[in-house]
Amino acid sequence: MADTNYDVIVLGSGPGGYVAAIRCAQLGLKTAIVERELLGGICLNWGCIPTKALLRSAEILHYAQHAKDYGLKIAGAIEADLEAVVKRSRGVANQLNQGVTHLMKKNKIAVHMGEGTLTGPTSLTVKGEKGEEKLTAKHVIVATGARARDLPFAPADGERVWTYRHAMTPKEMPTKLLVIGSGAIGIEFASFYNDMGVDVTVVEMLDRVVPVEDADVSAFLEKSLTKQGMTIMTGAGVEDLKVTAKGVKAKIKDSKGKVNETEFSHCITAIGIVPNTENVGLDKLVEMDRGFIQIDDYGRTKSKGLWAIGDCTPGPWLAHKASHEGVTTAEAIAKELGNKEVHPHPLDRANIPGCTYCHPQIASVGLTEAKAKEAGHDVKAGTFPFIGNGKAIALGEAEGFVKTVFDAKTGELLGAHMVGAEVTEMIQGFVVGKTLETTEAELMQTVFPHPTISESMHESVLASYGRALHI
Repeated sequence: MADTNYDVIVLGSGPGGYVAAIRCAQLGLKTAIVERELLGGICLNWGCIPTKALLRSAEILHYAQHAKDYGLKIAGAIEADLEAVVKRSRGVANQLNQGVTHLMKKNKIAVHMGEGTLTGPTSLTVKGEKGEEKLTAKHVIVATGARARDLPFAPADGERVWTYRHAMTPKEMPTKLLVIGSGAIGIEFASFYNDMGVDVTVVEMLDRVVPVEDADVSAFLEKSLTKQGMTIMTGAGVEDLKVTAKGVKAKIKDSKGKVNETEFSHCITAIGIVPNTENVGLDKLVEMDRGFIQIDDYGRTKSKGLWAIGDCTPGPWLAHKASHEGVTTAEAIAKELGNKEVHPHPLDRANIPGCTYCHPQIASVGLTEAKAKEAGHDVKAGTFPFIGNGKAIALGEAEGFVKTVFDAKTGELLGAHMVGAEVTEMIQGFVVGKTLETTEAELMQTVFPHPTISESMHESVLASYGRALHI
């Protein structure tokens, strides 16, 4: 019989769970992981990664359609083959799923496939391919993630009303698409389908798209998406949604309070997430707030030996936040088990970057200008447009800007906000800067390579202090 007693059991194998398991194993702990569906969780199989593959196909299509802007001629019609685009995306996800399987073997982590239910803080049963197994451990990490929230009056059916999972493997191309919610998921799918030639309408309850971003970024993105042919409705709500044989009929209340009924072929709901914390045996073991498990800075719950990380705990609900928490929790557990070499650090939420892979891309870290002022900072903020950057112009990507926000008294970098080509790859420069507690002085003294779009980061810092060179 297989061994069923471990130092650590991780429930859930997403980017939080599998990373926690690897770090536990690296620290010499006997580790197991329990997964009911696919190793790598939502992120690798149904989220971050396959969506980026889809968006890449849409981006290539966009470039091909604008080949003449680059002095190129492409003979014949350029068409999207939806089946082939989806197949490529699934292939990418499959490759990464196999990669995680390999990492589990390499790190000698026992994998129990099946539905895990806690029977106490440090014990659980797994119902799966081997029947029912009883597992025990010194510590258990809950990393059960979250799922898409349904509209109460129109639950997703996979036919006409989709969540991100359906939108990733569509049976047919929508003709007229309604996207409800303009957070990262909603806006990425709106961008993908718009680039694929679909007539897209986005409805956002709040007064601007991507509402967590800086107001300047929201305004720029809305203008850009509208120019690309999308219909953007902010301060609006879907009051009713009826599925018909041909699509959906939506009653949409606009910002002026007027209600119109419009027909669409399909609808994507992207109105937030619900934590997967029901039916796991957590009820008496942890404190919860709206279903999210309450933890301390290291992932401890109120039950000794029981920890939680990732999307089933308070936000931001991002894969990289979950992975970071996984490492912190693994190290905190190792320390409790007597390892004197580890020194876990709690997560600093002010230094977690956010990236949205619409077209143009968005990336940010830290406080928006409005939030910095709300927090009582005397602010210096500056913006540098891509039109002043040589590399952006050479790439034909002169749309966008970088904005930085500093504390006027101390020079502390409070936040950075970008919109435009490849900004998701550039934000990390500011994240490193914030983690090192940089001020404007170090950033000004940093030599940025030429010609790169990253020079606009340098210029935005200079602009915050009235010293920009190229505008």
